[in-house]
Amino acid sequence: MARSTAMKAAGLILALLIFTFFSLAASSSNNQIQILNAERRIDLSSHIVKVFLTLKVENVGTSPASEIFLAFPPSQADQLALVKAQAAIGKKKKKSYVHLDVNPTQLPDAPNGTKYFSISLLNPLSSGETATLEVLYILTHSLEPFPAEISQLESQLVYFRDSALMLSPYHIKQQTTFIKTPSTKVESFTRVEPTKFAGRELKYGPYEDRPPYSFSPVIVHLENNSPFAVVEELLREVEISHWGNLQITEHYKLVHAGARHKGVFSRVDYQSRASVKGASSFKHLLASLPPRVHSVYYRDEIGNISSSHLRTDYRKSELEIEPRYPLFGGWKATFVIGYGLPLEDFLFESPDGKRYLNFSFGCPLAQTVVNKLTIKVVLPEGSKDPSAAVPYPVEQRLETKYSYLDVVGRTVLVLEKKNVVPEHITPFQVYYTFKPIFMLAEPLMLASVYFLFFMACVAYLQIDISIRK
Repeated sequence: MARSTAMKAAGLILALLIFTFFSLAASSSNNQIQILNAERRIDLSSHIVKVFLTLKVENVGTSPASEIFLAFPPSQADQLALVKAQAAIGKKKKKSYVHLDVNPTQLPDAPNGTKYFSISLLNPLSSGETATLEVLYILTHSLEPFPAEISQLESQLVYFRDSALMLSPYHIKQQTTFIKTPSTKVESFTRVEPTKFAGRELKYGPYEDRPPYSFSPVIVHLENNSPFAVVEELLREVEISHWGNLQITEHYKLVHAGARHKGVFSRVDYQSRASVKGASSFKHLLASLPPRVHSVYYRDEIGNISSSHLRTDYRKSELEIEPRYPLFGGWKATFVIGYGLPLEDFLFESPDGKRYLNFSFGCPLAQTVVNKLTIKVVLPEGSKDPSAAVPYPVEQRLETKYSYLDVVGRTVLVLEKKNVVPEHITPFQVYYTFKPIFMLAEPLMLASVYFLFFMACVAYLQIDISIRK
């Protein structure tokens, strides 16, 4: 009994020593980096908040540093949709940018709820060296409508909450924050001197010599009448037919996520001056489609919607759609967009003999946030070993779909991702193997059905003739 207790105590001591070691290692890693200058530019011109961050970092320690950490407060942890980083190489006209890997991580000495991302440097930063990093991160659902309900004649006001000081695990020698507003109408803002507001720009700073994890909360109350278009659920079904067609079907559940509409709606007032008597509403959406698109349709539960315009050329296609009614805060609309594409533009063969689909990830609608995106790639019957190469973390699973004249069903690769923004629109690939013998099954079975139908018609005519006689 005593021996067992001693072994448990030794194990606890060992675990504590390991934890202390890693804590000290992370702390020393943070202490050897300082930020010489930090400049944040926050763009509030739409409901998708974009933050451009320029960091000039220096290694003041003795050992090389291979990564830089970004910290985000708990209030922004669930609102982060995307974080990108690149390194600036060269000076002035010869300056170029190189993409850097960004991955979520954890630090042992972090304040509660703080979320971290690690930026991997191309080359370790030696002692005394400096580097300039360009970071873009995007926040969704971070603008809070206030008041929460407005009438048709009122403009939409929102709250934006952040900090005048950048949250960081490093000491920052100098920093400045710029907030770009959609208009000159700003109801109020928190002052953290020095603070300056001119035109459509609110400036906080510069602030000198701020220790790690400095934070100074600010609230900006401003007008924002941009379309708060949010797709609650988007299902994109991509069906591959080796007979030369790629069929796309997209199911949308759209909502205006701004201040809820109260009172009555007057279409007469709206049509007379929509920019004033419905400033926060929207009635048009623009979808970017691939070139050479054909057989485009736009419908809802009632039927086809004729209020759409398609523009195509050899580079791109644009579909401008208009719901049956303008969308005000809290109003919803469900609809389906479908179109066909030539398969030869999207299906290729890899060197190892596998076929792969190269298609675009994300939502085709401009300036929309997708709370939940599901992409279903329906492979031809007989396809095996499907795998996806997606540039973002996604959930994957397999399903089976039975279409007309299927024998064993079609393999469906399902990709799911939450909190999707337009910057997520990048190509992804789906690889699979295929046995050509299955290509004969569909036309042969179709011919059999036609033959049976023909024989049934002949038999019916013979019976009808005999009855008449």
